[in-house]
Amino acid sequence: MPVPADPTVLHPMPEQPRVVLLRPLVKSPLIEVGEYTYYDDPDDPTAFETRNVLYHYGPEKLVIGKFCALGTGVRFIMNGANHRMDGPSTFPFPTMGGSWAEHFDLLTGLPNRGDTVVGNDVWFGHGTTVMPGVRIGHGAIIGAGAVVTTDVPDYGIVGGNPARLIRTRFSDDEIDRLLAVAWWDWPAEHITGHVRTIMSGNIAELEAAAPDRA
Repeated sequence: MPVPADPTVLHPMPEQPRVVLLRPLVKSPLIEVGEYTYYDDPDDPTAFETRNVLYHYGPEKLVIGKFCALGTGVRFIMNGANHRMDGPSTFPFPTMGGSWAEHFDLLTGLPNRGDTVVGNDVWFGHGTTVMPGVRIGHGAIIGAGAVVTTDVPDYGIVGGNPARLIRTRFSDDEIDRLLAVAWWDWPAEHITGHVRTIMSGNIAELEAAAPDRA
């Protein structure tokens, strides 16, 4: 029987150390990543938690699904980047220490958009930026250099700054069928037997290959 790829290996392509699987890499309890999601960076992909997830002081989480592809320079801006905007200055004086720290209450209660959640099978182009609290649907494509400030629908293609919906990859009915089949939740052994259908088949063939029908 064909053997599935190993989701616990840090470098799935040994000859390409610039590629890492994120699930075995991340250690922060505030970051959750599904199996087989990878990041590609020629400099240091293993520094993803500190170089690509920014201002992440909690308690909100970054949740990324399975089988996502993250191009070089993808960055997630978290809620810790917020500053007050209702006074004359946006500068966070209390964080600088000294007697200024006595005014730390001025930094509590800042707007918090909650968790940033990415679905399964999402492709992020080079240099994309995702702002706090955004939710990106399954099967979406984020164009290179996009700045994602609002939610992205399932199988949507977005691009630009701020990112706008260019189109959806499938019709509403087809998207409903794809979400129902949810191939990313199939057992790895079953996925292994149907890789060609998942990558190049049509939706009817994908439905026919589902574990409860095969």
